[in-house]
Amino acid sequence: MTRALVIGAGVIGAATAYHLARAGAAVTVLDAHGPAQRTSGATFSIDVTHLKTPRSYYELNRRSAALHPALESEGRERWRHPVPLVQWGHTEEERRTIRERAARLAAWGHPCRTADPAELRTLAPAADPAACRAGELVVHDEAAWYDAPLMARALLDRAAARGADIRYDTPVEDLLLDGGRVRGARARGQRFAADHVVNCAGPDAARIAALAGVRLPLRQIPGLVGESVPLPEPGLGAVLATPGVDLRPAPGGRVVAISWAADALLEPTPGTDVPPEADLLARCAEVLPALRSGALAGVRVGVRPVPADGLPLAGAHPEAGGLYSLVTHSGVTLAPLLGELAARELTEGVALPDLEPYRPDRDTSRPVRDESLAVMSGYRAGVAED
Repeated sequence: MTRALVIGAGVIGAATAYHLARAGAAVTVLDAHGPAQRTSGATFSIDVTHLKTPRSYYELNRRSAALHPALESEGRERWRHPVPLVQWGHTEEERRTIRERAARLAAWGHPCRTADPAELRTLAPAADPAACRAGELVVHDEAAWYDAPLMARALLDRAAARGADIRYDTPVEDLLLDGGRVRGARARGQRFAADHVVNCAGPDAARIAALAGVRLPLRQIPGLVGESVPLPEPGLGAVLATPGVDLRPAPGGRVVAISWAADALLEPTPGTDVPPEADLLARCAEVLPALRSGALAGVRVGVRPVPADGLPLAGAHPEAGGLYSLVTHSGVTLAPLLGELAARELTEGVALPDLEPYRPDRDTSRPVRDESLAVMSGYRAGVAED
């Protein structure tokens, strides 16, 4: 029986542990905190397929997004919430970018359409129609938002039901090495032996890899995530991608918000404080009248693990046998497929062509390829079509 040690209990680690356990592996999960208590618990968590380039990466995200309903149906938990995603721009540059993206997506067979701004009253009842000064909307009717913490807990519970040993508050201190091969990890003074160590540690993944003498081309990019108090009925009803802030529904009638403009004010360190200039509430209130006399229930800084070229890092390390990394900044969308593919590679001993473009030892020095990373960073992607 394959023994697999998964480091990290976010959505990627949870999905990988579940698929490994379902494939018959003996699985142990180690996490320094608890299920989805770090990056997976401080993320915007929507289906970001529409922002993915190049096309091969778009198709990977589309395949994974389509797996969420089937994965949900294996249990009672419902972490996927289908809603439309609505975009608009105010400047000519913003509108041109959205139009070009919509045309590209239509050519790729992605369901999106243009709509009159008056439809905003139906699509997102809680939004102020006056907040949209565009002549048209772009609507993605088959979008969704995800409850990432619920997803991680559900998949970890399912893995545990299949025999997985889940250890929280157990930070990995070192990897066990034998002749250049990784044989397990040491945590809380205990040794955990394994045939494969699966590095799903998100922002901490580079540190874990370095314990085996491996460099992961990974950055840590902080992002501000706010959550509102409950809104009056009928609530938001859609994901909104507006020029100043992005908003999505959340459990309990709340709204989660991010702003790339606010994120640009954060210091690029994991322990950054929230600067007073990053007034996320004011940006939300421009779109949601219900928040103009209210407050945000809370604001967190999440740390995104971002590979250098924006694409996932997925696979074994030739220079460190026994170590397998699985890291991406689109973890919620990609978790079902990446977890399944990684489990197959590890339990069947095969190298799947689906993951070949994303190996950790590839050249990541090319210009930014993933458009979602470009949007996050404030510039256009260098390659969109291949």
